[in-house]
Amino acid sequence: MDGRFLQLVAASAATDPGRVGYIIPRRAIPLAVDRNRLRRRLREAVRAARPGLERFDVILRVRQPIARLDILAASAEARELLRRALASAP
Repeated sequence: MDGRFLQLVAASAATDPGRVGYIIPRRAIPLAVDRNRLRRRLREAVRAARPGLERFDVILRVRQPIARLDILAASAEARELLRRALASAP
């Protein structure tokens, strides 16, 4: 699933609970402090969706550069992508 800032890839997990990966390239967010801030917010979004998400392996990837002011919007987008992924899962 694609959003404005993020792409979510989910597949059935081989083991329970599933794994989560974050791809945040340096060219998309140059400062490490901003990359870490986004990663913390993405982890929180995954924790909130965790009960239903445990049967999937998930990758959240930054698609385009994110400004410091857009980190909150990107984390809200992650929550929405996770919600949609859980709703479409069998």
